[in-house]
Amino acid sequence: MIFKKAGMTAVEEKSAIIILGASGDLARRKLIPALSVLREQNLITPDSIIVGEGRSEFTDEEFRDRFSTCCEFREQLFYHQGIDGLRDYISSKGEFSKIIAFLSLPPASYASTIKRLYNEGFRDEVNIVIEKPFGRDYESAHELNESIHRFYSEKQIFRSDHYLAKEAVQNILIFRFANSIFEASWNSNYIESIQINAFESIGVEERGGYFDHAGSIRDMVQNHLLQMLCLTTMDPPVSLDPEDIKNQKINILKAIEIEEVSRGRYSGYLDEKDVAPDSDTETWAEMKLKINNHRWAGTPVYIRTGKALDRKGTEIGLRFKKRPHALYNPPEGTAPNEIIFKVQPSEGIVLQLTGKNPGMDLQLARTDMAFCYSNSFNEDIPEAYQKLLLDALRGDHTLFVSAEETELAWKKLNGITNRGELTPYEKGSVPESVFGDIWINFENYVDIC
Repeated sequence: MIFKKAGMTAVEEKSAIIILGASGDLARRKLIPALSVLREQNLITPDSIIVGEGRSEFTDEEFRDRFSTCCEFREQLFYHQGIDGLRDYISSKGEFSKIIAFLSLPPASYASTIKRLYNEGFRDEVNIVIEKPFGRDYESAHELNESIHRFYSEKQIFRSDHYLAKEAVQNILIFRFANSIFEASWNSNYIESIQINAFESIGVEERGGYFDHAGSIRDMVQNHLLQMLCLTTMDPPVSLDPEDIKNQKINILKAIEIEEVSRGRYSGYLDEKDVAPDSDTETWAEMKLKINNHRWAGTPVYIRTGKALDRKGTEIGLRFKKRPHALYNPPEGTAPNEIIFKVQPSEGIVLQLTGKNPGMDLQLARTDMAFCYSNSFNEDIPEAYQKLLLDALRGDHTLFVSAEETELAWKKLNGITNRGELTPYEKGSVPESVFGDIWINFENYVDIC
């Protein structure tokens, strides 16, 4: 596992995992399946318990029937209605060395729920995992952090960004800092541009109510994409300690400046369920940024993200500067080298080089060297929430976002989320770039891996 000196290690202590809002979709699709796998792999102990909490009335058996789990893990699932009495209920199940509370709840309820947990008796023994979004601008994020810190220390708070737990994202630092052939050229002297895509082929579907209050910039840029940019561009940390990694990410966030923003919206968005008829929400955003530090001065960063596009895919691309006309270079120059981190749906790293076509004549051609997870490893790739839940139990903040990072990212986006007119685009298409023909052709890499 990246950032760690070894692989995923078990939590030996008897643990209690509380899922607040356990009747929701996140618990059904992600959290309970992830915990089931961790138990199957003996990464959490058989005497640990998982307690679902919610407003609905369920017996333990009715709650268990909501999930497809094995019989052994099934017996570790319990249900408690409401937060009142929850601490005594946990105590009635035994003594637990580790307790985590996962807030699978609407963001508006985070502050009040954390206060209720504290008043219920959960104190120094609990770690709290908070799902994004964390605020909707700098002011609300700062206020939420202030509210949380009245009751719990920062070391007890784990702000989840599941993109950080994806294998391809975790591998960025290993690729950079464990391979000296790349680190020497990882700067503005050699790299022409950094480009990040996060494309979805579907529209908002059943999430219209949430998305219409967020939009693509709040939903994707402030958290996932800026975090990936930090890992791609940060200086080497002095150690793999979470605090040292966090400090380098903060340095990048401080140095980022957003220069230009373009927003768009797919046709038919206003007809989606729970979308306001006078909505000004974007479903597409394109940005140009710069990083004001010595390593990256002069290298532009481009970000694109949106819904109802021509494909699904998240990738990070670095395009190197063209070589000057010399030796094998034709007058028009060869294609620039590119490195692509394929984050999803198929994980891998691709290095695009120039090589020779087979034959009697000297014909240059693009050559792809690919490291594909599906071809390189026999074991299954862990799902992101497996890592996040296990690290929260272990108290490891590496894959989580600090209060300072969160507020800095929001501060950079102040005044950006509603800048400019909305440009319409058709479903299944990609809006034309406002920055011209500068984009890496990520479609060249779709079928690799």
